[in-house]
Amino acid sequence: MTEIDAKIDALVPEWLTLPDIAEMLDVEVTRVRQLVKEGQLIAVRRGENRALHVPAAFIDVDKVVKGLSGTLTLLRDDGFTDEEMIEWLFTPDPTLPGTPAQALSENRGTEVKRRAQALAV
Repeated sequence: MTEIDAKIDALVPEWLTLPDIAEMLDVEVTRVRQLVKEGQLIAVRRGENRALHVPAAFIDVDKVVKGLSGTLTLLRDDGFTDEEMIEWLFTPDPTLPGTPAQALSENRGTEVKRRAQALAV
């Protein structure tokens, strides 16, 4: 869990707190913290009180977006920090089109993972 700079913060259109996510997923906040610890979600400290926040695009109504966990693993294996992963996921990619985060939410995870794997080359 890291604190992000203004540039990265500006890339992400909407953020959710861990209690918000727990309510959406119908689980305890401790379970959401576990998802962060396991690397299935990225949480960063932001805002005035430095509370933990997760990009809202990572949650699809009542579950974590399909393909996110695998993509995060690939990026981590490539040596990306949490901040770099968020930047990559929310930076427009004209070959997708849109951002990798948008592609994941549209169930185009294979394309996103292919691009993440190519980063290691």
